[in-house]
Order: sequence, then structure tokens, then C-alpha cells
Amino acid sequence: MRGRWAPGRAWRTIAAAPFAIYLVGPVHQVLSEPYPTWLGAVVVLDAVLYAACWLTMLVLGPAAGHRARLVGSGTLLVLGLLLGVLLGPRFLLYLTFTVSVALMVLPRLISIPMTVGSVLVLLVSTAIVDGRPDVESALVLGAVAAATFGISALIWTNADLRAARDEIAELAVAQERARLSRDLHDVMGHSLTTIKLKAGLARRMLEDGVDPQRPVAELRAIEELAGNSLAEVRATVSGYRKPSLAAELVNAGAALRAAGIEAELPRSIDEVDPVVREAFAYVLREGVTNVIRHSGASRCRVALTRSSIEVADNGNGRPTGPGAGNGLLGLTERMAAVRGSLDVESVPGQGFRLRAAR
Repeated sequence: MRGRWAPGRAWRTIAAAPFAIYLVGPVHQVLSEPYPTWLGAVVVLDAVLYAACWLTMLVLGPAAGHRARLVGSGTLLVLGLLLGVLLGPRFLLYLTFTVSVALMVLPRLISIPMTVGSVLVLLVSTAIVDGRPDVESALVLGAVAAATFGISALIWTNADLRAARDEIAELAVAQERARLSRDLHDVMGHSLTTIKLKAGLARRMLEDGVDPQRPVAELRAIEELAGNSLAEVRATVSGYRKPSLAAELVNAGAALRAAGIEAELPRSIDEVDPVVREAFAYVLREGVTNVIRHSGASRCRVALTRSSIEVADNGNGRPTGPGAGNGLLGLTERMAAVRGSLDVESVPGQGFRLRAAR
């Protein structure tokens, strides 16, 4: 049984409260007929406690906890049965208050047998005392139970739908955060690495007193790269960024040359499956960035087929297990989105290989 109460319980309790007026029936019966005074007092007290307990259980609902719900429902059952004992079996009709709460707050394995048992007790006791079963009252009790069962099922279904909607919203937020983190890592990691290399190259040129036009050209390239990176960041935040594999090949060649690394790049992407081009663009960007940052390599080779891309270097190799970086984790997620896989191979002193395939 759920340990929470569906939203809106306050107004439902207020809407149900007027039905407690029906408990005036036993009080009117005992006060208008020549019953003993003590019996009248007991019936009045029983009716008041019955109404109070019923309203309390409506307010608390499943939020009261399993034990409290059992005790509350048991108390209602005793108070309802007591009316039948004191005034006669036809007053067992007032067990409707008990079953209405039981079907809302108790597990079905308890509430349904309690409801069926209440109907049977009403039929059997009226048959014994009055000579015939009170079928009309039993039908009323059964109808109230069926209506309550349907209403409670609808309430819980709506509550589950609201909970599912909230969970979906939370998952969407988490997914968007992961996307932003992954995309910003890919964008800023490569761009800042290239800017750093070009800035260092321009600085060395100025220090060595070479032709001023050469460092100026590098500074212009830095300016252009910074502008492109800013545009990419804006597109990433807005969710409209779509990397181009062809553009990434051009950028990879420029970045590798700025780092003094010999680049072996494919001349065309025509044979690459369009479905995987975007994912391969990310793989290429991350792979080349890692070569420049970590490998200490003098040569980098990029190979493309219709369904695979491979970035390999002749550097020092680097860790491939847990903690190797967020970039590889992001690439794994991107390849999984196109039903592909990511493989890494690193041999200390012999280089690092990154391969993605679908």
C-alpha cells in the first residue's frame, strides 16, 4: 500500500464530511424510542466517536502509517459493529463508513475481505434475528464499497500519473544538464587547447623576432577561433549545435599542425554513413584534443570508413580505465545513442588508439 496520500485530500475530506450526518439516524432512533437511558448515552457516544474516527482517517489517509491505518480501521469496525449489537442487525448498514475508509487506506488483501465480511455479517445476522436477510441494506453496502473502490483506484491512478510526470520532468532536467556538460566539455576543451597552442606559437614568434606578419596571422586565427567557440557555446546552450565532421577534420589538421604533430587525415567524408557523422565529429574532436594534450606524440593518424572512425597516435599512451576523463564517458554515451560502441587501446610508450564503430 502506498505510504502517501494523493494531492487534494483536504477538499475531498471536506466534500465527504456532510455524509457523517447519516450517523444521526442511530441517535434519533435511540432518543425517539423508549430505550434505557444508559443505552441512549452509549449509542450517542458511539455515533460521535464513529464520525470523529471516520473523518480523522479521511484526513490522515495512508500518510498515517501502516499501524495507525490498521488501528483506525479496526476501531471503525468495532464502532460500526457495536451499533448493530446495541440497536439490531439492520443498523450494520452503517458499516458503510468502515468499508469506505478501509478500501482507501488499507491493502486490498485486508480491505476486500473486510468488506465482503461486513456484507455477510449483515445478511446472516438479519436472517437470524429478523427471519430473512436484509438484501436491500446489503446491496447498499456493496454499492458504496464498489463506488469507493472505483474512486480510490482513480485517485491513486491520478496520483501515480502526477508522480510519473514529475519524475519525467526531473529526468529531463538531468538529461539536459548531462547534455550541456558533455557538449561544453567537447566545445571548450578543443577550442581552448587550440587557442593555447596558437597563443604560445605567436608568443615564441614575437620573442624570436620573426616576421611580424606571422604572429599577427596566428593572433587573427586565435581571434576567429574565439569567435567561433563563442558561437558554438551559444548554440550548445540553446540546443541547436550540430557539429560537422568535415569541419572537424579541417580544425583537427590546423590544431595538430599548431602543436607540431604530423597529421594523417582522410581527404573526404563522402563514404561515411550520415547517421553517424555527428557522433564521429565528436569522437574526432575529443581524440585529437587528447592527442595534443596528453600524448606527447609526433604523429597522429585519423582513419574513416562507412561505419567507423579511428584516431591513433605514436605517443606515450595514457590511462583508459575509470577516472581517465569525462570525455571518453561522453563519447560512449554519444555512440550508444546511434547504437554504436567505443573502444580504446593504450600501450605505454607505443601510443593510444581511439576507435568508434556502429
